[in-house]
Amino acid sequence: MNQDLTVGKPETVLWRFCLPLFGSVLFQQLYNIADSLVAGKFIGENALAAVGNGYEITLVFLAFAFGCNMGCSVIVSQLFGAKEYAGMKTAAATACIFSAILCAVLMFAGIFGCAALLRIIRTPPEVFADSQLYLDIYVWGLPFVFFYNIATGIFSALGDSKTPFCFLAVSSTANIAVDIWFVEGFGMGVAGVAWATFLCQGISCVLAVAAVWRRFCRIPAQGRIALFDWGLLKKILGIAIPSMLQQSFVSVGNIVIQGVINGFGASVMAGYSAAVKMNNLVITSFTTLANGISNYAAQNIGAGKTGRIRPGFLAGIRLVWILGLPLFLVYFFAGKPVLGLFLKDPTAAAMETGIVFLRILSPFYFVVSAKLVADGILRGTGRMAQFMAATFTDLVLRVLLAVLFSETFLGATGIWCAWPVGWTVATVMSLFFYGRGPWRKRKAFP
Repeated sequence: MNQDLTVGKPETVLWRFCLPLFGSVLFQQLYNIADSLVAGKFIGENALAAVGNGYEITLVFLAFAFGCNMGCSVIVSQLFGAKEYAGMKTAAATACIFSAILCAVLMFAGIFGCAALLRIIRTPPEVFADSQLYLDIYVWGLPFVFFYNIATGIFSALGDSKTPFCFLAVSSTANIAVDIWFVEGFGMGVAGVAWATFLCQGISCVLAVAAVWRRFCRIPAQGRIALFDWGLLKKILGIAIPSMLQQSFVSVGNIVIQGVINGFGASVMAGYSAAVKMNNLVITSFTTLANGISNYAAQNIGAGKTGRIRPGFLAGIRLVWILGLPLFLVYFFAGKPVLGLFLKDPTAAAMETGIVFLRILSPFYFVVSAKLVADGILRGTGRMAQFMAATFTDLVLRVLLAVLFSETFLGATGIWCAWPVGWTVATVMSLFFYGRGPWRKRKAFP
């Protein structure tokens, strides 16, 4: 069901809209967590390291899909809030055409370039073949990744966060079963992990696109609906390109960090792979909630209701802190049993790596979540320069400090210490930019 985010108490509206998004991202992360869990438990430590190593490269592709998602979602949100339904449908079609072209380019680059990238990041010989196999299969599923992201972005723009949740709940649960079936039943190894994800993502993509088509058919629109519009593409790219650059540079930064980690051997790689999946679950959850806040801000900007931005921001902060508290407690105090889900007969180095990583990062979830909420407002209101400045500051600090700290007596632990520094500095910047917005003096909302 479509939901107008421009009416009602902001906190109530955001909770009703964002909670299904939170559930959706938990199931979305089950795809990646299931891959690592099955690889580590049913194949071995090297397989877990290979999947984790390949996963860092898949994040580059996901960055572009995420950018298309946000560009489409924000512009469609603004047009939906302004009740310009013909333009809204044209914007969605334009985003789909652009995404298809971009996806084809990335598939070509992935097919011929992933092996070289694995060599650049110093992938150890014992995990190289499985890392490449995982990536080769993943690249052929990129169309599913792109069009699923477009579909979910449109649902969010229409204020509907429940439909994507239903798709993900079913497909992610099925992915776990298919992972085990392919790996244990057919003995497919890492290839079974990759093919299971390919199959389940494909099914969820087809269902999501079909549901969007039906939803659009029920929305009345006056005038001619064009399949492509250069003006709307420019607006979409105004949001999509900074989002792509942000996510892709973050992913490239993570690949650089992965290269540093690879120098410490397969055991540290495996421990990091398990722990970073748990960390990504939290960060992706916060990011998805922030994306919902972007849709909230975009609809209200489109409707001319600037006074609703500030209470929406405060409600968003309360939301991410309440949801983040139990995750912090589990990671900080129960990291060992959580990591034990991924590691089969782990070495001491692998387990220690994961525990230290989670204990250093988890207290700072309350910091980075505030940044992501502020970023959601900045992105939804079109303030992309400020959004990019804070994000790149975080990235540069984390990469440089990870290299610097790891080369001192801190070793691998120094890499994990770089995260909180980057998060803290970037959070201060994002909150400053948010505080300079035109909504700062408008406390009342209609």
